[in-house]
Amino acid sequence: MSRTLVIKLTAGADEPERANQAFTVAATAVAAGAQVSFWLTGEAVRFAVPGHAETFELPHAAPLVDLLTAIREGGQLTACTQCVKRRDLTEADLLPGTRIAGAPAFTEEILAEHAQAIVY
Repeated sequence: MSRTLVIKLTAGADEPERANQAFTVAATAVAAGAQVSFWLTGEAVRFAVPGHAETFELPHAAPLVDLLTAIREGGQLTACTQCVKRRDLTEADLLPGTRIAGAPAFTEEILAEHAQAIVY
């Protein structure tokens, strides 16, 4: 029986420790073999824009671009529909493979029988 870890990040670069913590947990879970669904909402959707993660810096933390790469390679990256639209972004503006979805998809994931959710 496989479980999915659903992580929702609501913080952008303006809250670097909270943002980095979510990326670290997600990348660690992927490395441990967990199924990970990583949701970006609010300002966090900017991390799905190419080049944005490369500019993020937090002393004594793993490079965010490396964590994001691990998540994309071993999990599902999703950007909030409304959050993307509020920032005038489209699928073409986001990293390849980034899914755009909203509350119904998020709710379905967290209510799944074998899912656990964490919100940062």
